[in-house]
Formats: sequence, C-alpha cells, structure tokens
Amino acid sequence: MAWSRYQLFLAGLMLLTGSINTLSAKWADNFSAVGCGETPEHSFQHPFLQAVGMFLGEFSCLAAFYLLVCRDRQRAEPSMAPPQPFNPLLFLPPALCDMTGTSIMYVALNMTSASSFQMLRGAVIIFTGLLSVAFLGRKLVPSQWLGIVVTIAGLVVVGLADMLSSHDKEHKLNEVITGDLLIIMAQVIVAIQMVLEEKFVYKHDVHPLRAVGTEGFFGFVILSLLLIPMYYIPAGSFSGSPRRVLEDTPDAFCQIGHQPLIALALVGNISSIAFFNFAGISVTKEISATTRMVLDSLRTVVIWAVSLAVGWETFHGLEILGFLILLVGAALYNGLHRPLLARLPWGRPRGGAVGSEAERENLLGAERGPINGDS
Repeated sequence: MAWSRYQLFLAGLMLLTGSINTLSAKWADNFSAVGCGETPEHSFQHPFLQAVGMFLGEFSCLAAFYLLVCRDRQRAEPSMAPPQPFNPLLFLPPALCDMTGTSIMYVALNMTSASSFQMLRGAVIIFTGLLSVAFLGRKLVPSQWLGIVVTIAGLVVVGLADMLSSHDKEHKLNEVITGDLLIIMAQVIVAIQMVLEEKFVYKHDVHPLRAVGTEGFFGFVILSLLLIPMYYIPAGSFSGSPRRVLEDTPDAFCQIGHQPLIALALVGNISSIAFFNFAGISVTKEISATTRMVLDSLRTVVIWAVSLAVGWETFHGLEILGFLILLVGAALYNGLHRPLLARLPWGRPRGGAVGSEAERENLLGAERGPINGDS
C-alpha cells in the first residue's frame, strides 16, 4: 500500500528531528568559549544542563497534548477519548530512570562519537529482554534470544571500531572506552524504565503525548533542582568546567553569551526531542511500529554520514559492519524476519499462521519502547 502525503511527512519528520537531536547535542559539545570571570576558553561540557533542556522538550509535549484535546473538542464529532484521570506519580519512577539514563548518556556523548553513541544504544534490547523475563514473566522465543546474541556481537564490533579509530585530535582512547561503557550502562537504566512502564503505566489509558509530557515535567523539575547541589560537588578531572564541579550552570550561560551558536544548538536539541516524540508516536499509529524501528535505524545512518561530512569522526569499515550486525539483531528481536520467511514456501507453517501467539508478540519492541523514544 502506498503511503499518503501525511504518512510521508511523519516519517520524514521523525527521521529529521531524531537525527537533529543527537547531532545538535554533539554540535554543542564541540564548541569552546570563554566562561565567567574571563576564565580561559574551554569546551562546552555541561551534560546535566543539556539533559534539563531535553526534559523541557519532553515537557512541551504536554502542551501539545492539551492543544490537540482543545482542537478535537471543537469538532462536531470528537475523535479523541476524554482524558482519563490517573495518578501522575505513576510516572515518577520511570522519570527518575529516564533522568539518570539521559544524564549518563549526555556525559558519554562528550567522550565518544555521535555515530557510536547512536549505535551502542542498541544494547537496550539485551537488557529489556533479560529484565522482562525476570520481572514480567515473559518468555523469549528463539529468534529473540538469537537477536540478543547478534546484538552483543554487533556491540563488540562497534567497540572495536572505536578503539581502532584515530581519536588523538578530540578524545583519548581511555575517554572513548569510558564513554562507550557509560552508554551501555545507561541502557540498563533505560531497560528498567521500559519494564516499569510496562508493569505500571501501560495498563492505564494515558495518551502517549500526555505520558511523555508528564515524565518530562518530573525530569525537568527534579534535575533543575539538582543543578544547585551539583554546582558545589567536586568532580575533579571528570568535569570540563574551570571550577571542576559536577555541573557549573553559570559557566554554561557565560559560554552561551560569548558563543551564541551554542544557544542555537541547544534550541535545536530541545525542539527536536518534542517533534521527534510526536512524530514517533504518530508513525506508530498511522503506519506501523515496524516502520518506526526502521526509521530509527536509518537515523543512525544519517548521524554517521553527517558526522563524517563535517569532520567530527573518521571513516572506519568496522563501524559499517557493526551497524549491520546491530540492525540484524534488532530485526530478529522485533520479528521483522517473520514476514520474509512467510513468503518462502518452506517458511509457511501449516494452517496458514505466520507464527505462534508468543512469536507474534513484540516484546517491549517498537510498539512498547520507552514512552519518550529518544531520551
């Protein structure tokens, strides 16, 4: 079936804004500027402040939700169900996971390349599968176990590509390894977030934009308050600010004042996450969850191509191999191989069914990824 113009627009919007989200964050990291009190020029390394901006973008989804409700109510025949009452505190535990995982990933993005950052996030498949078995009582079918094994192999290849690439200009080898490990560690927290949402949130009929906005509200408020003690917590060489504290927010604003392009990068990051969540939810609804997963994989290609074009990283063939292996792992885990096998004469099971009910269930896959698809 051919896609309508609206569906093509949604797919393009998801691909574009998802790519801009990672690229704008990396662009901000690449800037250097003078800080407060005429301190020497230094890199813009403020991961926790960037995470606050991301949550602000998610929070804006709540405004988008209420605008949609108001617009729908003006129609002769409203199509949206009236918002159901729910306890917003249900979103607090997933929001805390989101806040922690996102902050760690922004720290890691300072240490590694944008393409590796995007590829290594595929590790979430491993941990969601294992945690869903342990805490949700799910059973993984053989193709999902195979997908996890293939994903592990892909992560190893991407990690090797990072270690073999030349990082002398921007990042030392130990920084790259630390960044890669932090990204994988963050995926454990993202997987916990997904399991919590599956267990406690999805049973409530909450509109996805409202869910994203509620989690964004909690993340924005809590992390904004945490910026205060972070200003006084020593972080040594881990910090990129002259004061060597965990997060120096005044220094960030001074750097923005001296280099306005940093503000442009941050605005791009904040606005892109809001549009990306809206587009992702709409693609799942209007086209399919499988299409959303494919577009998310294409986003990695766009990020990698742009990073090469602007000189942020050098070409390494192992990255292509690692990406393809990760893509195969994600496809196996999410069941994308079954429609292909069903077309083959020997791949059609008796009775015409494509597979068992358990195999048709997309376990915490594209239909039920984290509520906020790009944190």
